[in-house]
This record gives sequence, C-alpha cells and structure tokens, in this order.
Amino acid sequence: MKKAPHLVILRFSSLGDVAMTVPVLRTLFAMKPQLKITFVSKSFYAPLFKEFKSLQFYPLDLNGRHKGMAGMCRLYKELVSMEVNAIADLHGVLRTEFLKRLFYASGYFKIASIQKGRKEKKALTRAKNKKVQPLTPTVYRYADVFRRLGFPIDLSQHEFPPQAALPKGIQKDFAQNQMQWIGVAPFATHPGKAYPLDLMQKVIGYLETNYQIFLFGAGSEEIRQLDVWEQAFKNVYSTAGKLSFDEQLDLIGHLDVMVAMDSANGHFAANANVPVITLWGMTHPFAGFAPFKQQEAQQIQVDRKRYPKIPSSVYGNKIPPGYEKAFRSIQPEHVIETVVRQLKLTPHQS
Repeated sequence: MKKAPHLVILRFSSLGDVAMTVPVLRTLFAMKPQLKITFVSKSFYAPLFKEFKSLQFYPLDLNGRHKGMAGMCRLYKELVSMEVNAIADLHGVLRTEFLKRLFYASGYFKIASIQKGRKEKKALTRAKNKKVQPLTPTVYRYADVFRRLGFPIDLSQHEFPPQAALPKGIQKDFAQNQMQWIGVAPFATHPGKAYPLDLMQKVIGYLETNYQIFLFGAGSEEIRQLDVWEQAFKNVYSTAGKLSFDEQLDLIGHLDVMVAMDSANGHFAANANVPVITLWGMTHPFAGFAPFKQQEAQQIQVDRKRYPKIPSSVYGNKIPPGYEKAFRSIQPEHVIETVVRQLKLTPHQS
C-alpha cells in the first residue's frame, strides 16, 4: 500500500503569521484528509493547531538544540528521519533557506517557498512615490506554496470548525451572562501598531455599560494595565495571567466581536469565525495581513490625507518624524460606532 504523503511546514514566527496558516491547513486537510503534516514552529504556538488530528506539531528550540547552523543541521536530520516527502517553507528567512539547501542537496524532496512580494511591499511602505494598492494577502501566498507542491487549494472552499467549549472558569462565572461579548486586545509588538491607551480606555468605558468586555494581553506590563481597567469598570474581565493561551483561544471563539490592533489576536478571532474590528496605525491592510475573511469596513485606519507616509513599514516599527500622534486621528467614537454596528449584525455566540 502506498504511504500517505508526509509534508513538513516551516513557519517559525511571528505568532500572527503562524495563526494565518490555519485557514489554509483546514482547506488542505478537507481536500487531502489522508495527508500527514509536521509543522515546525515555536512550542508556545502549538494550541493553534489542536483541531488537526493528522498534524504533528514539532517544537523548535532556537535557543537550544536548533540554535545556529549546527542546530539547523540537527533539525534537518530529525526531519529526514521521519520519512517526509515534501517541504513547504512559509517563512522565507535565512534559517529556512539554509535548511532547504540541506534538503535540496539530497535531491529526494519536493520543495516550495513563499513568495513574499518584498519589492511590492517596499513600494507600498517607502516615504516617496508610494504605490498604495492592495497586495496579495498572506493567506493566499501560503496557499500558493501548497499549489506548487501539487495541492491546488481553493480558499473559497474553507469551512470553520465547530465552536470549542468555554473554559471552565469562564463557564462558571459568565455562562448566564446574556450581554453580547466583546474582546479587546489593545497591545501590539511595536508602538506604531498600538492605539493610545487613553483613547482605548474611552472605548472600553463606553462599551462596558451595555456589553461584557474581555481583555487580552500578556507580559507583566500589559497585565498591570488590563488589571487597572478590570478594577475600574464593572463589566470588564482581564484574561491575562488567568487563562492559558489554549483557554484564551477557546474563549475567543465565543465572542461576538473582537477589537484588535494589526496583531495576532485579530487572526485568532478570524480563525474562529468571529468578526474583527482592526485598528491600523503605521501599518495598512493593503500589505496583506488583514484577518481572514474580514470586510474593509471593519478595518479602521489612520487619516492618510493628514499622514500620507503611512504605511511606513510592514511591521509597524517605523514612526516617521511628526507622526507620533497619527493614531489619534482615529476617534474613539468611530471605533465605538463600528463595534456597535457590527454587534447589531451578530447573533450572540454564547
């Protein structure tokens, strides 16, 4: 009997980019249920893939046994021992390029790599002579990698899985809560992607009078800020430091809407078929990182007439001089109105 294909996927970071692989994997498994996949990434990301029974998550240890070139050689040997057939590089960085060279040298593997569109992204983010036009979304760039490996994925055929059970603590305390539930993830990796906290506080303070708010974040500084809001407002609950990452993902699937930056939490919600209101500072949806299947009206952006150099980068790590207050061109009232309008379209999840 012919063995089922065994595909290795390489996507080491970041969390949001890894989360965007989920819709592609769903579509791939629906088309090829017998396919075996080994997904290589950071161990913390494993809960993103718990719905896939035929997927083996292979934890990457970049600070230990997989550190440096010697570590990549070790990873190569570990993967080869699994009798893999094909390699899908969804990352396209120096580590994966080196790893692919090892696979190429053996001559036995089908290999395909993501086409990141670096030239187009540079044209979108440069200060002068910008080409402000939509680029290929990242999820479609991922899908194209699998097409070149012989798996013609059609993302229009994507289907969402059943809703996960509520975490026990949330079930106990909020199961009888009849309010619509709003998730708020106010932080991002770079300051250029984070809506000012004083403005976000106004959004939360208004919405919590009629809706239940769940806050999402991580790290000691973020937890302290979220705890302040939890103490200040009646209908606000901070999940940070209380729920595991796995439990947060399960809770997100029960939200009626998520308010997020251009960050991973928006992708978590989109993967769970939850409407996402995204706030965009130094970045822009045109770069291809908008959450899966979300409408343009849900993507609130800085006023580009006043701040034409935006987007200044793909990552949000560059704030041009004089643009330090650009995010303030998004008024809290606009965010509130967009959330409330979306909630009127959304039946209560829980």
